[in-house]
Amino acid sequence: MGKHGKHLVWDWNGTLLDDTGAVIGATNAAFAELGLEQITLERYRELYTVPVPKFYERLMGRLPTDEEWTVMDGAFHRHYWARAEDCGLTLGAAELLAARQASGFTQSLLSLAPHAELIPLVRRHGIAERFVRMDGRVDTSTDGKSGHMVRHLAALSVPAERVVVIGDAADDALAAAHVGARAVLYTGGSHSRASLERVGVPVVDSLAEAVAVAEELV
Repeated sequence: MGKHGKHLVWDWNGTLLDDTGAVIGATNAAFAELGLEQITLERYRELYTVPVPKFYERLMGRLPTDEEWTVMDGAFHRHYWARAEDCGLTLGAAELLAARQASGFTQSLLSLAPHAELIPLVRRHGIAERFVRMDGRVDTSTDGKSGHMVRHLAALSVPAERVVVIGDAADDALAAAHVGARAVLYTGGSHSRASLERVGVPVVDSLAEAVAVAEELV
């Protein structure tokens, strides 16, 4: 598949899609419905984790009940998708994807966003053709990305040693490690730099830097 260089697996939310403002807005709108205290971007980035119920545990001091989680999740997604249409791509993302494709290298998209909503949104941004495969979540599981990554790479038939995952969350690095791939984490999304650096993989401040570092990983 393509040149025998790195295959990049891109994350969507907070990485290629510059939607952190929408996420915070939706989170606080959902919190307002639930009587929870509003959260700042800085506190969100320090506390955010996957699976998402653990994030709520950090905020509430306990795990939400199944009923509470259903309400929280539904409220968040209702508010988020009302805002997502107005989100643009991260600076330079479209150009990076196009240049990499033109050079003969392969890349794919793997997201925990619902597949049915993800694919039309990617297409509206005009970048769907840059990817050899796009996978969103097709179930209601709150688990992280590791199992999703296994299925994604199996469908691609790309050996893990050729794969570098570029994402904005610790879970992206954990999913990469789960399959024996490498990861580069970007600071523009859901985590603070300090929380990303604790993961132990390269951390960068731009997508251009992420691609450059990915190419250098052995």
